[in-house]
Amino acid sequence: MDVTTLYSIGELSRRTGLSVRTIRFYSDSRVVAPTTRSPAGYRLYDLDALLRLELVRTLRELGIDLPMIRRVLDRELSVAEVAAAHADAMDIQIRMLQLRRSVLRVVAGRGSSPEETKLMHRLTQLSGEERHRLIDDFMDGTFGTVDADPAAVAMVRAATPDLPDDPTGEQVAAWVELAELIGDEDFRARMRRTALRQAAGRPLGIEREAGEELMGFARQKVAEAREAGIDSLSSRAAPVIDDLVHRFAEALARTPDGEFRHWLAQRFEEAHDPVVDRYWRLVWIVNGWQVVPNLIPVYPWLTQALRSDLAA
Repeated sequence: MDVTTLYSIGELSRRTGLSVRTIRFYSDSRVVAPTTRSPAGYRLYDLDALLRLELVRTLRELGIDLPMIRRVLDRELSVAEVAAAHADAMDIQIRMLQLRRSVLRVVAGRGSSPEETKLMHRLTQLSGEERHRLIDDFMDGTFGTVDADPAAVAMVRAATPDLPDDPTGEQVAAWVELAELIGDEDFRARMRRTALRQAAGRPLGIEREAGEELMGFARQKVAEAREAGIDSLSSRAAPVIDDLVHRFAEALARTPDGEFRHWLAQRFEEAHDPVVDRYWRLVWIVNGWQVVPNLIPVYPWLTQALRSDLAA
């Protein structure tokens, strides 16, 4: 092969593996123009045209469109620049496909309704910037007042939920639930009250009245019960609750009867709003954070167990 050799469309087809029809299309589109024509009027191509055609084939197989290829052939862009831009575009496509796969797995696993499926798809289709804007709107709506405690705002912002590029089904489901939750005005009010109290470090009245030693003992016993897999609504929780009720009754000079149990449940219920607790659990799931047992609130378990005991 030398630079003076000329090739017909059929010969180009055999050398490049492209169909005659495809080469004719590229030629008509002026992507790879013929070098000259034979006396009979057939198109002929030189070595440079052959090399250009092979480059076109390679770039097309990589998914690059013809307008971009023309710019490469005309030396407006380098192959490296086009490759970088295309790789970035493919990264976005891959992330979207991964997200769709996760949504489909959730739909299949949960047997979601058409309405829930559409909601999941809509919420997960949001770009990273749109998801951050959703959280910013929540922050502004919850703490955007003149009396907002900077410590409370910083505490919530430090744990901003951020859906990963390739989320698990659990993370997708958590993100959808979280997105619905933060748009609820009642939740925002509850979140504001809880965050302000936690940021201020104000202890509950029951914590002050019972004393640090008894409260520490209660947290330890509930944590042990949780680690042992004891459900707060099961009969296995009864001995733990009976012991704690008697200890609190003795410390507060009260009678350990049903009325006292109801009073105790109300006091512990003030510590953690279950809806706010759910928000934090969802944030942990979405962000893929490890759940640390010692940081799981013990008061919700204690409150549920006390109320279950009253209902029995």
